[in-house]
Amino acid sequence: MKTLVLAEKPSVGKDLARVLKCGNRGKSFCEGTNYVVTWAMGHLVTLSEPADYDIKWKEWNLEYLPMLPEKMKLKVLKKTSNQYKIVSKLFNRKDINEIVIATDSGREGELVARWALKLSGCRKPIKRLWISSQTDAAIKQGFATLKPGKNYENLYQAAVCRSEADWIIGLNVTRALTCKFDAQLSAGRVQTPTLSMIVTRESEIKNFVPKDFWTIKADFGDFFGTWRDKNKNSRIFSNERANSILKKIEGQQAIIEDVQRKNKSEQPPLLYDLTELQREANKKFSFSAKKTLSIVQSLYERHKATTYPRTDSRYITSDMVSSIPQRLIILKNGSYQKTVEALLRSNIRPGNRVVNNSRVTEHHALIPTEQKPHISSFSIDEKRIYDLIVRRFLAVLLPPFKYIQTTIMTDIRGEKFFSRGKVVVDYGWQKIEKLSLEEDIPENHLPEQTLKPQNKGKKIFTKKIRLEKSQTKPPKRYTEASLLTAMESPGKFIEDENLRESIKEGGLGTPATRAEIIDRLFSAYYAERRGKSIVPTSKGIQLISLVPEELRSPKLTAAWEKRLHNIAIGKEKRMDFMKDIRNNVVRLVSSVKTNTSEYHIDNLTKNKCPICGKFMMQVQNKSSKMLVCSDRKCGYEQSDKDKGGMRQGRISKKEKYMNKSLVKKYGKDEKKDFGGTLGDLFDNL
Repeated sequence: MKTLVLAEKPSVGKDLARVLKCGNRGKSFCEGTNYVVTWAMGHLVTLSEPADYDIKWKEWNLEYLPMLPEKMKLKVLKKTSNQYKIVSKLFNRKDINEIVIATDSGREGELVARWALKLSGCRKPIKRLWISSQTDAAIKQGFATLKPGKNYENLYQAAVCRSEADWIIGLNVTRALTCKFDAQLSAGRVQTPTLSMIVTRESEIKNFVPKDFWTIKADFGDFFGTWRDKNKNSRIFSNERANSILKKIEGQQAIIEDVQRKNKSEQPPLLYDLTELQREANKKFSFSAKKTLSIVQSLYERHKATTYPRTDSRYITSDMVSSIPQRLIILKNGSYQKTVEALLRSNIRPGNRVVNNSRVTEHHALIPTEQKPHISSFSIDEKRIYDLIVRRFLAVLLPPFKYIQTTIMTDIRGEKFFSRGKVVVDYGWQKIEKLSLEEDIPENHLPEQTLKPQNKGKKIFTKKIRLEKSQTKPPKRYTEASLLTAMESPGKFIEDENLRESIKEGGLGTPATRAEIIDRLFSAYYAERRGKSIVPTSKGIQLISLVPEELRSPKLTAAWEKRLHNIAIGKEKRMDFMKDIRNNVVRLVSSVKTNTSEYHIDNLTKNKCPICGKFMMQVQNKSSKMLVCSDRKCGYEQSDKDKGGMRQGRISKKEKYMNKSLVKKYGKDEKKDFGGTLGDLFDNL
């Protein structure tokens, strides 16, 4: 008898097969003496489409909403149907006596495998492979410590709830909006609050009224000082007061009233999780979140150079400490050599900023593996991302950055001026890593300068005093880096303390899906890039005004994540959660139906679509401006790179004219509308 191993992707499956000595290699599976290894292609099975339940649901008709099937059904995905047939046949092969689930170690990976097992009717015993790197050593260790499948039953139930709830909420509200306002509009619990944050920020910027303020700086020869009031504020919002202070201190002698020298230290930053890596790559290299994920996924799967990337933890577990020397040894060459050699000579004892078992759930932080990488085979961008991960790994093992900070307070007739400087004692972790500058400098930040030793009570001559006029600035538009931060920690948008705490752990979306969510906002023309900034389009702004208020706030996601977590740990029943979801969608759809607002297309041009004759809309994609037909049932697009030629959209010409139902009117079925499959598209909502 043999064991069947199901991986999530062919590349991972073939690695498992090699380690398990499955030498008989076929196109869709590999076989050996004890194991047969096969793989999914992402999702093989998905939730059925509306028309699979009721033929009338094929039409996008407001009267038929909400769609609430009594029981959710599964179906094989067409694009991976051939692979499903092979996997299903292997599941039920007579010489296979148990199944090892080796899909991605997480909620959605569990869903990929369990749905395929369920639809195939396979009831054989299940075990679970749960590993965080794809090295040979990690795979062997994982198979030596396989877990019982029943340990992950609740995790699977949570995944089913997430998927079914997103189907019920996402499809119903999207159809309601599209039918009600006759426009291609979609909504969901993750996409919509993310877009809402962008729209709200844009509103704050447009409604911002700048205020004049003044600052006073004094040049004391050896150093300069910045005026501050008793509350440490340096801005003066009254011109009269500013000039009054200036008149009071001009030409007056100053006295050094206080000199403080403090020994300070800065601990190294935490290890990377996926979101932090995406933030840093956006700041340093202008990489999109999606591009960074693609690169680090390649480092993990293809090169075996880094651990599992889709992690939300920034710590490692105590049992991993013994592996640190080996991870360092493989980094001894090149630009890391001196740092690595110094670490290997030292007594490596990482503290609780690195090792914290309680802060590691499904996966530990993103770090280098113990397998020597072939860096010569890396692309330029792979080298950049790998370098970030390695430098952060080395940084957390190095001493703190230590310096002496000197603060001088100088008095001129009762007005206080402050000066600050630092002398580095030990660069520590900054020898190997320099963090990118923060986007927002604190309002009362004192500029650093080189300060010579000064004595308290010393009288000094004021060389020059400057009164500088400035204006307050509006909040900055989101970049992908700052939007990822907001998605990860959207608690400030939630008043309920318990919900705020629950979303603190998960945020909007997951580390694995945030990149796709952001990308979806661009592809659906809800937002556009202007340099590094993200700006909402008219379509995006209007959508937020039309969508039910409940979906605009992260509160819904916070409530879901809290309950899904409870389901995953066995504290809540799936049926109770789904009952509330069904009740909720009735309210949401009713809210759309009774909405009296109107949707206006206000980015129309004078160019007509050569296919249907409707006016074209001008939109901005990643690299250029485009013209898109204003009629969804047409779907043609024209880029300025097409030299006047027309580029066909995602809908074929045959599809445009063969169907007279509302499916044709609203263009694409759910799969095309969301750019994914029903099995995973709702992570993008």
